[in-house]
Amino acid sequence: MGVSHHKLREMAPFTVMVIMEGCTIALTIMAKTVMSGGMSPFVFVVYTNALGTLILFPYSFLFHRERTEQPIFTFPLFLRFFFLGLTGISLSQNLGFVGLSYSSPIVVCAMGLLIPSFSFILSVILRRTKLKWRCSSFQFKVIGTLASIMGAILVVIYKGPYIRPSSSSHKLQHSKKELFVFYSTPDNWVLGCILLAASFFCFSLWNIIQLGTIRHYPQVMKIAPFYSLAGTIQCTIFSLIVERDLNAWKLKLNMELLLIVITGIYGSVVRSSVQITCTSLKGHFYVPLFQPFRIFWATFLGVGFFVNGLHYGSVIGAVISGVGYYTVSWGQMREDEKQKESVKSSDEKVPLLQEESEV
Repeated sequence: MGVSHHKLREMAPFTVMVIMEGCTIALTIMAKTVMSGGMSPFVFVVYTNALGTLILFPYSFLFHRERTEQPIFTFPLFLRFFFLGLTGISLSQNLGFVGLSYSSPIVVCAMGLLIPSFSFILSVILRRTKLKWRCSSFQFKVIGTLASIMGAILVVIYKGPYIRPSSSSHKLQHSKKELFVFYSTPDNWVLGCILLAASFFCFSLWNIIQLGTIRHYPQVMKIAPFYSLAGTIQCTIFSLIVERDLNAWKLKLNMELLLIVITGIYGSVVRSSVQITCTSLKGHFYVPLFQPFRIFWATFLGVGFFVNGLHYGSVIGAVISGVGYYTVSWGQMREDEKQKESVKSSDEKVPLLQEESEV
């Protein structure tokens, strides 16, 4: 009984995280569909984040019921909210959804796998990571970064043939009445890839700012609604300048409204709660390890349900980026283990030194 309970505790987070990545790809395909139908990506970002912010405020205080003596209404923290909203929402999401409208979900997967590489490059530029060429963990991160970048470049310059040829039985796929869209033509493939890479670079900046913010204020869900509000305001100002057609802002009872509601709830409450829970159970490296599973879901859905929606070059590039992603992550895990061992060994030496001084 105890063994089966232990297996359940081990399998439950794994299963939930795999399903979560599948849901992310499904929502990405739905977003591609509504944008192919004419919805503005800027309007979509504003509405989803506005709804997410409204949900986050009451939910965040229910999630963290315990009181804290740390003041949240301080100027340094507000400044962090501004930059978290700018990098994680305003820049990242607008660039990302415009990039998606020019490309496909598999490209989103490939470019998303650049996040650890971007974080490593930024840490070197900001001098948070020293150039230790003889250190194995540093070597892993360099090799993984090069592999991820090579995979991303392959996605940009080589689409290759379609994995599945079109056939007469799938003519409805290309009609105007198609239910979902995985890949649409005409496209602007290279621009889409560049915009998505820029989007995930901004997300890497957001990760760095967020880690610094959490050190000062550990209650993650309590700060989330504030930077979500900041990002929504920024997106609204920008979108009103770019999207001046008032008809683009009108919502109807259709798939667009349904997607906005689902994305707002999923992004603000469901995904963040699951990730925080899995991180507390399995450690901070557990959740990021599942991002390459999006390649599987995108490939499975692209091949299984969408004809002429998936290119060989995109899948090969995404797989290479996935290998690089895991290599960088492995290097980071080894580095953290060494740091923990050094801290542990130093802590063990301190009592001995104290005893000698007492004698």
